[in-house]
Amino acid sequence: MEFLDVYQRYKPELAQVEAILANAVQSKNAAVTSSSLHLLEAGGKRIRPLFALVCGQYGGQNRNKVYTLAAAMELVHMASLVHDDVIDDASMRRGHPTVRAEYGDRPAMYVGDYLFAKAIQLLCSVSYAEVHTRLSNAIVKMVEGEIDQIEDFYNVRQTFRRYFRRIQRKTALLHEMSCALGALVGGADRAAVRAMGRFGRFTGMAFQIIDDVLDFVGDERVVGKRVGGDLLQGNLTLPVLYTVKRTKFGAEVESLIHSEMTEDAVERVLAIVRQTDGIAYAREIAERYMKKAVQAISGIQPTRVYDELMVIGEFINQRSF
Repeated sequence: MEFLDVYQRYKPELAQVEAILANAVQSKNAAVTSSSLHLLEAGGKRIRPLFALVCGQYGGQNRNKVYTLAAAMELVHMASLVHDDVIDDASMRRGHPTVRAEYGDRPAMYVGDYLFAKAIQLLCSVSYAEVHTRLSNAIVKMVEGEIDQIEDFYNVRQTFRRYFRRIQRKTALLHEMSCALGALVGGADRAAVRAMGRFGRFTGMAFQIIDDVLDFVGDERVVGKRVGGDLLQGNLTLPVLYTVKRTKFGAEVESLIHSEMTEDAVERVLAIVRQTDGIAYAREIAERYMKKAVQAISGIQPTRVYDELMVIGEFINQRSF
């Protein structure tokens, strides 16, 4: 079984989720609708909705509510992307201009807020108090992770531990919620909900680390944004931190990274990181997280859900975009 096989199997249900998303972002304010649709129509991997749909199969119940839950997860993700792009001054995402590039920073911030609110509104039709409690707590931690990232811009002396805590909050937590809450709404037992949540958390860690690797070695035409963009914006990721802390180039890289760094400095740091073990180290850590993810759901095999989660996990760890 390949990732495309899994995607094709859930394509009709993902279409249901897309319809919910398109309806959810409609507003009486034409500018809000237009800017929200701008992001929605840019596409994306829809990994979080897919996780919710797959994990929701384990209990086999409440399929329409699982669709709603999956759409809400994507709205939260979309909202966080809009805010991220404002903070990072990003002009491109998924090969398209960002909302802030098209409409400006202030409208983009309001659009992000609107999408968060629509996610909460959607979940009003999902009658599980635990869903609301867990997701609201997750959103709080996601915002805390974003604040941590802002505080650490250009901070070459931040620890690995701080980096891992940041990506756990900013990225992995929503993967965890997509899996756990999808299973919960689908009627899975408590053990399965916990197992799938852990799978989502560890897979989310690997997802973000691979995303950070692609900022150094990705093809801009495939990734959909400029290579080295995170570095230029001051967002220092695992390959850079490894290079600073564990290679002979540490002092040079540290001297090049600051808030006024030039394009030439960015290119030099990219070249240095590519010739060190920083990329290989990051991929190794991502692989370790994937092994933890596999172990987390070992108790639910053999099932089709297990097989499909394994395929999605492998895709995440080997992806080029």
